[in-house]
Amino acid sequence: MDFGIALASNLDAWKTAKRAEELGLTHAWFYDSQMLAPDIFATMALAAEHTSKIKLGLGVLVPTNRIAPVTANGLATLNKLAPGRIIFGAGTGFTARNTMGLGPMKLSDFREYLRVVQGLLRGETVEWECEGSRHKVRFLNPEFGMVNIKDPIPLHISAFAPKARRMTAEMADGWMTFMSVTARALHEAQEIAASCREAGRDPKSLYRTVFTLGRVLDEGESPASARAKAEAGPMAAVFFHGLVESTLQLQLPPAIAPLMEEYRRQHAGYQPADAKYLQMHKLHLLAVRPEEERFLTEDVMKMTTFTATAAELLDRIRALRDAGYDQLTVQLAPHHEDALERWVSLFEKV
Repeated sequence: MDFGIALASNLDAWKTAKRAEELGLTHAWFYDSQMLAPDIFATMALAAEHTSKIKLGLGVLVPTNRIAPVTANGLATLNKLAPGRIIFGAGTGFTARNTMGLGPMKLSDFREYLRVVQGLLRGETVEWECEGSRHKVRFLNPEFGMVNIKDPIPLHISAFAPKARRMTAEMADGWMTFMSVTARALHEAQEIAASCREAGRDPKSLYRTVFTLGRVLDEGESPASARAKAEAGPMAAVFFHGLVESTLQLQLPPAIAPLMEEYRRQHAGYQPADAKYLQMHKLHLLAVRPEEERFLTEDVMKMTTFTATAAELLDRIRALRDAGYDQLTVQLAPHHEDALERWVSLFEKV
């Protein structure tokens, strides 16, 4: 099983990617959220320049935020810096669109965008729709050596819904999902395998990655400790964000349902009233805002994050591996990158 890290696109994220490479991790993924962090292509270029082996992935790019030729150019440029080490991760949009008050893009538009980008990266002349008409586009002088479209750039799709999983099985090299509850991730592994079989594909031919945030607890440490909230709490907060915006549909246990209602009441007071997302998504998946701290109880942290003792986490990782996942990636919260060594020590025992 491969292990990776996910990072906010900070300009110094390359330092953590380099350290992860030195420690033997296989992948470093970078978040593309333009209202929260620096540009992903700038930060990945720095990581490409300072590493030599680790694979670098967009985790994930949202097509509505860049026209397809620009994305193809960015990928080909990164591929020039790190030949064969770049992964094109893409999704219909959660964080990057929610921070601007938008929901996910249409799946049909998503498929078309991917078609154009992939065609360009293969050196093809493709038809691309822009400003109400279709245009033929291609890289005009790749042989000049300024970009690299010779080394393949695999496509990994973040997909949660059935139609998106089917599309992933039909056209992608890899599939990505985000895990809170392990049982749900195990179920999703079965679902994507079924989608592959329906598409006439061996499920083992699709590289499967599960992302999460968590904390390897010290002996006797609470899942709601200050350190656990700092390292894993951003994911627990996003759990409430998703429920408020109805992007998550879950039957909540009795210990958590009242907290959700209280969070809804708090959300009702967010400002500005016509754009509450501006307050709710501040520090989204980066840190826990002070007014959200009280919602991160032990029950919430256990349910929504990959936080447990080393022994418990090892059991979960082995279950994920046995379910068909090829990679586990843990996001390191900004300013808490020192958790990397602790995670590597755990991974070495799997």
